[in-house]
Amino acid sequence: MSLNIDKLKRLEANLKTHKDAYKKAIENHKDRLVSLESKSTKSKFRPSIKFQKKEICLRKPKINASLSSKTVLTDSTWEYVEIFLKSSNNNEALFYWEQARNFYEATKTLSIVSKPLTAYYCFLNATKALLTAKNIGYDTKHGVSGERLAGNFILNNEIVKFHPSGVVAALGVYLNEPITTKESYNLKDIFYNLPYIHRAYTITYNRTELFVPILEPRFVHDSSRKVGWLEIKLEAEHSNQHTINKLVGYSIDRFYKNDDFYVLRRNKNFNWDAPRGVPTQQSIKNLNDYHTKVRKAFRYIYSPNDLWYIKRTDIQNGIIDKSSLILIIGSMHRLSELSRYEPQTLNKHLNKDASWLLTEFITKSMYQFIDQISSEITGNDFRLTGFRA
Repeated sequence: MSLNIDKLKRLEANLKTHKDAYKKAIENHKDRLVSLESKSTKSKFRPSIKFQKKEICLRKPKINASLSSKTVLTDSTWEYVEIFLKSSNNNEALFYWEQARNFYEATKTLSIVSKPLTAYYCFLNATKALLTAKNIGYDTKHGVSGERLAGNFILNNEIVKFHPSGVVAALGVYLNEPITTKESYNLKDIFYNLPYIHRAYTITYNRTELFVPILEPRFVHDSSRKVGWLEIKLEAEHSNQHTINKLVGYSIDRFYKNDDFYVLRRNKNFNWDAPRGVPTQQSIKNLNDYHTKVRKAFRYIYSPNDLWYIKRTDIQNGIIDKSSLILIIGSMHRLSELSRYEPQTLNKHLNKDASWLLTEFITKSMYQFIDQISSEITGNDFRLTGFRA
């Protein structure tokens, strides 16, 4: 009887030991599953293209963007660009830049009717600084003129004419948007093509939204196929087939499984080879060329935050295939003519239905234009201080 009791106790002890072992194994298995799930979640993002250990995202400069440089944090780009031009001993470009700053400071103190005159000369000199710094030759004529059609005081009747020679034409050459013949547009259509006043525009006029907001525009790659491409994310409210139909050349990336927002990829890619994480010189050139091509379709708004938009191309009427820089300086030139020769006419416009839209353009264009020109001169992105970049 004693032997059976001892045997029973041994069996109970073995059972407890095995039970503890099983329990521990189950806990270890759970931990392993959590670890694997965590790794799986992290791997759900395509690897970013990196250059000099920096992830490459879409940059503000359209031409010769410094893709691997850090974002410059500053409340004013004037000093940074001044130092940049001094470091390259470009005294002529520096002279134009200082002139632009003088007009900029003067503009801040003027009335809304007077601002366009000095604002335009700020833009003109800043453009000359860019062209001189980049060794782009130009005719000293402005390259833009304007007229007012007979009829009511409405923006449709204010015409901007771009000419094939002059400072503005040279800006088009720099941006790979040459003006080969005289082109005319009215202010209403031009304002429609500027993202930083688009909300004011759509409130003033009942017109289709032209710009689709995007998030995290970055360059990714597939190491097995040795190719890279641009990836963009849509906000949740725009993540639908209706929005995708507006974006020619992009499609949903089925690699991602997320019902809250869509991740899109540009259909065209480029060759990218980075053995052991170090890209070849040809790959770097491919990336730079690709960035220049895709950058043309995107617009940004000068802001403390990253505000990127892709411009639709599926709308039949009102789209002007020109960069914001050309449209801004051309529009401000027309308003400067009114400010100088017909201030009463400009004042009438400012008291019509488009009053708020005009005011937004005149005031906000200063910051937008100088920020973009600063990026083109230096190749850098700029952000206000006090924000992460």
